[in-house]
Amino acid sequence: QVQVVESGGGMVQAGGSPRLSCLASGNIFAISAMGWYRQAPGKQRELVATRTNGGITNYASSVEGRFTISRDVKNTVDLQMNNLKLEDTAVYYCAANTGTAFTSWGRGTQVTVSS
Repeated sequence: QVQVVESGGGMVQAGGSPRLSCLASGNIFAISAMGWYRQAPGKQRELVATRTNGGITNYASSVEGRFTISRDVKNTVDLQMNNLKLEDTAVYYCAANTGTAFTSWGRGTQVTVSS
């Protein structure tokens, strides 16, 4: 099994550039991809960005060009968020894919964007 833990987040002013980090532990050799999802109040959880071991990335259209996902080592994933908007307020979850789906989830970290 794989466990993931997020760090970063908090209250940020609109236009700010916080960075989220995530560290996976356990059976990290099973990880094929890692990524970030988010859930805003009253909304369903949605994809933010993912990155495979081979470097293939996938971004939500709402964040493309503003957010960058990176994986310096296999069991970490960072999310650099730039030019934050009020609508980016959400709980951000780190996830790991150990097969065909993202099944290992962190507890989430709150990002609140203020004007």
